[in-house]
Amino acid sequence: MSMILSASVVRVRDGLPLSASTDYDQSTGMQECRKYFKMLSKKLSQLPDRCTLKTGHYNINFISSLGVSYMMLCTENYPSVLAFCFLDELQKEFITTYNMMKTNTAVRPYCFIEFDNFIQRTKQRYNNTRSLSTKMNLADMQTEIKLRPPYQISMSELGSANGFTHSSVVEYKGTGKISAAPHQRLEPVTLPGIVSFVLSLLCGALNLIRGFHAIESLLQNEGEDFSYVIAFFLGTAACLYQCYLFVYYTGWRNAKSFLTFGLICLCNMYLYELRNLWQLFFHVTVGAFSTLQIRLRQPQGKSPDYNV
Repeated sequence: MSMILSASVVRVRDGLPLSASTDYDQSTGMQECRKYFKMLSKKLSQLPDRCTLKTGHYNINFISSLGVSYMMLCTENYPSVLAFCFLDELQKEFITTYNMMKTNTAVRPYCFIEFDNFIQRTKQRYNNTRSLSTKMNLADMQTEIKLRPPYQISMSELGSANGFTHSSVVEYKGTGKISAAPHQRLEPVTLPGIVSFVLSLLCGALNLIRGFHAIESLLQNEGEDFSYVIAFFLGTAACLYQCYLFVYYTGWRNAKSFLTFGLICLCNMYLYELRNLWQLFFHVTVGAFSTLQIRLRQPQGKSPDYNV
């Protein structure tokens, strides 16, 4: 029997579930599809706005618009035209009902759970084609699908069924081991993180300028110490490397950030005679602040199972 089994509304940028139909089916096939749902929700920002994933006896279809994705699970023989008409109807109702500002600022999963009532009513209508409204223009949707067919996502493209695409392992925040790829996505950037990034660039630029001035002084006065030049350029490299660690994930990222902060402290201790106390305090404080922000911005872990 062809039918729609479940549907959900998800925020594209981070995969936060906003609403979903309650799913009471606990079969092995449905549990496997829930895994695919979660995996897709983390990749929505990397996928086209209309896609289909075929998972054996079931299909997952979704459309994305204005930062929100509308996903549904149906049997493999459910007509694609009806599936995308169903999603289009969910999209129109959600956009009409909720302000996009609220969806962008939502922090709790399923904060629009009341939308489930509309999902359930619409699902029942689409599972009983006789009750469908004659206002639905199936011909237009069928033409649109022919002109711009949904992107077919392959299982290899989606990744392994355990929710991660690579098997290397790291530890963080004392929570044990999780999978993490060499290009693991980090948590979203915060305002303090942006401030620390800009300040680190500023410190690096100041060190670079002072380093060139030290070279000029060295060329003019043969008695000048070349080690000051090295200290300034090492400070520049340390500040820029902190910026790199903040933006990108690498192995032993936290340990590297602490070592980099230690190098910043050593350079400023050596440059004690060339800087006043306020300058030393500024450079060391920025280094500590950047190290903290690197520590706080961790790789995104596995999305929680909300059992819907």
